Amino acid sequence: MDKKRLIYIIEWVIAIAACAWLVWKLATYDDYAALGECMRNMGRAQWMAIALCVALMPVNMALEAWRWYTLMNEGVKELKSEGISFKEAQRQVYYSKLAGLITPWRLGEYPARGLMMQQSEWGKVLSMGAVGSATMTAAIVIAGLVGLGALGILGALGTIDHDGLAMQAYALMVCAVLIALVVGLALTPRLLRRWATVSRRLILVSLGQSLVRLACWCVQLMLVLYALGALGDLGILGGIGKSAVYYLFVTITPNVPIVEAGARGAWAMAVFGTVNAALAGVLLWAINTLLPCVIGLFYTKNNKKFA
Repeated sequence: MDKKRLIYIIEWVIAIAACAWLVWKLATYDDYAALGECMRNMGRAQWMAIALCVALMPVNMALEAWRWYTLMNEGVKELKSEGISFKEAQRQVYYSKLAGLITPWRLGEYPARGLMMQQSEWGKVLSMGAVGSATMTAAIVIAGLVGLGALGILGALGTIDHDGLAMQAYALMVCAVLIALVVGLALTPRLLRRWATVSRRLILVSLGQSLVRLACWCVQLMLVLYALGALGDLGILGGIGKSAVYYLFVTITPNVPIVEAGARGAWAMAVFGTVNAALAGVLLWAINTLLPCVIGLFYTKNNKKFA
């Protein structure tokens, strides 16, 4: 069996496995009644918030494509290797959602992007994937720590009620994760120089892009929370702070895709304190994960070399 045919088969295996998992997850979700009740009670403003959140999904994916485009072009130019177009970056990002859906910790996303290339340069793809994952995680940890600090200050001032936010207890562990990430990113240029050129400037650019993408996630979460009546009287600052903390705990909590929706819902309820917040976490997961996966099903491997 030639290499091209093998890659084609792998692509279809990923697509079929992802579809099977989606069908199973939707069929076994046991909270449709509560979600339906929330939606029946929503007014025009709440439905507009949901519509805006859905409209931000392609923005979220475009921001990830922007990060990937930057890494794959800036990180390899000194090696005289070909880069990718922004259109190709988007194609790879959407398709890789399928592989991420069926692999623990989404480890299959970056190898799946390599499958979209006619002549996959795995060292380069995985090196840039490692940088992208590290900078995204670092951005979430940094924003989460800032959020924890802001919530502590607001709680002390009596601006918000942060009872039950035992999240501050995680601060030391999160700091340890951040230190490990900083050390890893500092060593990245030397560790990956065999496969790619990774400058400190590129790491900082990717970190900034990651923060922009995280901001998009936070806006989407606040929109869904508002629509389902789970935002309460937090206000903009409190809502942003808790959203950053929510993504922090979702990120540092080990999980596999089969329980990801439940984990997100559980953390949403823990952070925001209502059952509706759990539904908001699940709904946002569907918008930002399931919808891109459906679109990813229509992306097939093109036959051009790094279009």
